[in-house]
Amino acid sequence: MNKIYNNLNPENLTKTEWFNQFAYWQKTVIISGLKNNLDVSIYAKKEFNHSQMNQIKNGLEEGLDVSIYAKPTFDEEQMEQIRLGLEDNLDVLVYAKTEFDYWRMREIREGLEQGLDVSIYAKKEYSWEQMDEIKLGLKYNLDVSVYSKPEISWEKMREIRKQLLKESTL
Repeated sequence: MNKIYNNLNPENLTKTEWFNQFAYWQKTVIISGLKNNLDVSIYAKKEFNHSQMNQIKNGLEEGLDVSIYAKPTFDEEQMEQIRLGLEDNLDVLVYAKTEFDYWRMREIREGLEQGLDVSIYAKKEYSWEQMDEIKLGLKYNLDVSVYSKPEISWEKMREIRKQLLKESTL
């Protein structure tokens, strides 16, 4: 790939056997990266679909360290959450883990953006709904230890959180 990338312009590259291994939308992302003078060798790989390639390309355009998420084990939505965290200079290593789906990554990223102690809920045992309830409790300075237990359903967590909030405003 490096040899191809270094010696061919985008127009000539489209005529190579290497380039023809990709699907149409993958090719468009590769060409776009080449036109923007990006190192497309980072994402021009068969194991990435075009949406994953696009997330990596977007990170490269922003000058981000895409090595954190340029892995086929992350889907494009997970890649997006990691990229957004990198753009905001957050400690994405807290949630850049395959055990967290997109929804949980988002909850952790939002907590980091709000300056919350996400270590309380950045655990694979919690669903994203449970994480959200704990995050909301932290946001309002509630004692989340009362309900931050994986065995408590998010609906029950919500009830407890609302009761704690009600008691704190009395």
